[in-house]
Parts: sequence; structure tokens; C-alpha cells
Amino acid sequence: MKAAELLVRCLEHEGVELLFGVPGEENLEVMDALLDSQIRVITTRHEQSAAFMADVHGRLTGRAGVCLSTLGPGATNLLTGVADANLDRAPLVAITGQVPLDRMHKESHQAIDVRSIFRPVTKWTAELIRPHVIPEAIRKAFKVAETEKPGATHLELPEDVAAELVPHPDHMALLRVQSPPIPEPGASQVEKAVAVIGRARRPIMLVGNGVVRRHATSAVRQFARRLGIPVVHTFMAKGVMPDEDELSLGAIGLQIQDYANASVSQADAILAVGYDFAEYAPMFWNPNHDKVILHIDTLPCEVDQHYMLAAGVLGDIALSLDRIASRLQPFAGEWAKECRRRLMTGFEQEYALPRSWPMRPQHIIQDLRAALSPDDLIVCDVGAHKLWMARMFPCGKENSCIISNGFAAMGIGLPGAVAAQLLNPSRRVVVVAGDGGFLMNASELETAHRLQLPIVVVVWRDDGYGVIRWKQQMRFGRTSGVEFTNPDLIAYARSFGAKGWRVNHPSEFAAILKEALASRATAVIDCPVDYSENLRLSNRS
Repeated sequence: MKAAELLVRCLEHEGVELLFGVPGEENLEVMDALLDSQIRVITTRHEQSAAFMADVHGRLTGRAGVCLSTLGPGATNLLTGVADANLDRAPLVAITGQVPLDRMHKESHQAIDVRSIFRPVTKWTAELIRPHVIPEAIRKAFKVAETEKPGATHLELPEDVAAELVPHPDHMALLRVQSPPIPEPGASQVEKAVAVIGRARRPIMLVGNGVVRRHATSAVRQFARRLGIPVVHTFMAKGVMPDEDELSLGAIGLQIQDYANASVSQADAILAVGYDFAEYAPMFWNPNHDKVILHIDTLPCEVDQHYMLAAGVLGDIALSLDRIASRLQPFAGEWAKECRRRLMTGFEQEYALPRSWPMRPQHIIQDLRAALSPDDLIVCDVGAHKLWMARMFPCGKENSCIISNGFAAMGIGLPGAVAAQLLNPSRRVVVVAGDGGFLMNASELETAHRLQLPIVVVVWRDDGYGVIRWKQQMRFGRTSGVEFTNPDLIAYARSFGAKGWRVNHPSEFAAILKEALASRATAVIDCPVDYSENLRLSNRS
């Protein structure tokens, strides 16, 4: 048995079913070993896309997605997707090739210090310089990646080590897959939390992605409904409290005074549950340091002058919420009703705006929601459309609208949808992307078509970088370097074998979307959008 074969055997032992990557000279042995395994290799058109696919795989399953590249440029191409997974707290294991050991001490073709580059954007990185360490290293890479807070790990396999024969393969025992348990909350911490909440008059729950990761959605819903406490979500926790629920205040994350932010500004106590600073920094929702903050999570919080705790409860999130709620009385309902009324009145006014051309973001969202079922899945790229989707797209369940808001890397939409569709073949998957982000990894249309994945990509086209244009307009009253041209997106999609439609009137979008979804083919919809509406985002109170 070669070392590369042992590595693949260890991946199988970890339960890996999909591996995303690009072949190269320095991973030839691994690619060959994968032919004899049960692991399905998804060949991508760029290593960044492979890492994004592994990223979304980890986020949707809680099990580390795996991406593979060769050395040098292949490894550096992975970097953005690996960093995205690490800051979005998605478990991921990246495996890269490297030059043989006898070339490492000198200048060599495509050789760079990959581990030093990956170290700042991973939880752990190691080089496999002896075959006998592979079982331990693989087990550690997965354990570290999947342990709270999850993130990325990296392993480097030199070309000559991959080809080495394992001296005694029968002695290479595969390590038992284990995960550390999440402890129970401490009784004294629960007591302090009960006291803090009991003194509040206008409490709000701020729910973060940790709730989704720790499968505590039901516990959050029960807690909120039992006590009558309204809930706001970070972008990555959309759907934890269904948006149709009277206690849901939607998502916060816009760095302005939006409807949900207005309610948070009036709250006297914030119950932060599974909340991560990378999603939305405390300085934006507690600028005056006047909120009483309760931290409920599996781990202690980061140090921040805007996030000084009145109490903290560490341990299993669902258990913590249950124990706290059992000792409290419900709050009067007027506070929650006032917050909800503000949100719904604002959204109703926006949806009631007349249909115009190019389409308003609000109306695209309205038509999207009408066309999709609660079980369908949207993967949102990064750009101005992300702000609108996070703010206004209604979700009834968690992880039904995937948004990257830790690292927030453009280009994640289409690759992420490939992973989502592979994992959920019976669900309809839609990408919502701007023209900027879409074209960063649009070559994965070939991957989607090759794999016969019925992904529908809705491109909000405004021929520019919309978020930056908006922020330049707000700060300077003029724009710089944000305009670009686009190819014929329909001809482009069809050149890959995908289907394509262009929206020419606001009345057409709903019918085109319905036709694209019914086609069960990879498809692109070119939808011009009026991003002058972005200025409305900064005028809400």
C-alpha cells in the first residue's frame, strides 16, 4: 500500500463521500488512489471553487468538506475558499501537494511555503513527511475542523511521500472517530442569567449561526414563544425563527438604522445566543455601550468593549435555554408586538412600491419567494443582492438561504450551489448572484452541466459593483472604478450547455423563473436590477 492509498483509506474511514478538487502533477498518486475508493471526486474548473464547495458542504452537513489541489498556484487558489470556511465556522479539510522532500531545502519550480500561507486562515496545518503519521494526522485534521468553533484545517503531502510504500500496512490502524461532548451549563451561570433576564423590560434575542451548528433551532423557538421574547437573526442564522412567526424581527447586519436595528436600539437587554462577532460586530448594535448583554454559547466570547457581559452561560445551547426558561415568567406582549409591527409595516410599504424597470430588488425577492417552497434552497453570493436577500427574503427554516457573512467572499454562489445540489438532489437549488460575483466563478457552469445539476442562477445585473457604488455615493456623492461591461450572459450560459433566459420586463420574471425551475437543467436568468433602490437602505429608521 502506498502512502496516498493509506490517506484515501483514512478519508473513507472519516465518512468522506465527496471530494472537490483539481488534479495536478504533485497529487497524481492521490488522484490515482481515489479511483479505487468509494469517494466521488468532483473535478472543478478552479481550485477556489473546490474550496467553496467544501465550505458549503461543511456548513450544510456539519461534517468537514474536503478539497484537494496540487502545490504552488493550486494551493494558493484554494486559499480564499479555505479562509471563507474558517471565518464562517464551516468545517473543511484542505489537502495540497508539495515538492519532494529532497527539493524542499532549495529554490524549486512552483515550490513555496504553503503551510505558512495557510496558517493564518486555518485552525491547524501539518506536513505529512512520513507515511506512518497519516492516520493520526487525518483524524486530527477532521477532529479540529469539526470541533467548536468549527473551521478549516490543512494537510500537505509531498510528492515522494505520497508514492512511498507503507512498510507494514496491517499495522496502520485507523483511529476511532470521536468528538468531544459539549458540557452542561453551570447552575450558577443559569442563576445569573435568570436574574439578568428577569430585570429586563425590552429584551431581544440575537440569534447567530452557532444555533444552527449546534442544532438548537427548536430550543430557540420554544424559548422565545414560552417567554414572548422577540428574535433577530444574523444573516447566517436566517430561518431559526420562521419569518412568518409574530416574534421574528428578521435579520440584522446592515450597518445602518434599518427596521430590525431600530428595535435593537430600543432594547434594554440582548440575549446573544450562538452569536459570533464575525457575523455582525457589537459596535454596530451597541454603539453606546448601554445594552445589558447575556452570552449563551458553547465557548466564551471574544473581548470587545461593546460586548461587556452581565452574565454568560457556557455549554449545550439547547439545554441552557431550557433551564433558563423553566425559571422565568413570560413577558408582556406589547414590546414584541411593537417591534413586529414596525418591521411588517416597513416591508409592506416596500413591497407596495409600483413595479418598475429595471426591477426593484424587493419585487425580485417577492417573486422568488412565491416560486419556491420552504424546502427549496438558495445559495446567495456576495454583493448588494446579499443585503436585500438577508433583509427581506422570508425563510421558514435554517440553512434554507445560505449566506456567507464571516469572510464574505464574492464568487461563492455557483460553486456553493453545486455542493448544495449534490447533497440535496431532491431539493430545488437557486443561486442569487450579482453580475460581479457570478463572473468570478462562472466557469463552474460547465461543472454543474457536466454533473447534470438542475441549478438555476438568477443574476441581478447592474453592470457594476453595486455595494461599493452605493457606499461611495453615501460617503462621497460620486463613484470611482465600479462600472464594468458584461458579456451576453444568455449566450455565455448556452455555450456551456446550460439554458438561458433574459428578463425584459418586470412582468416576465415570475414566468421565466417558473419555466427555468421546471426545466430541471442548469440555467441562467439575466435580470436587470435597479440598484438605485440601495439608497433606500440608508434612509430607513
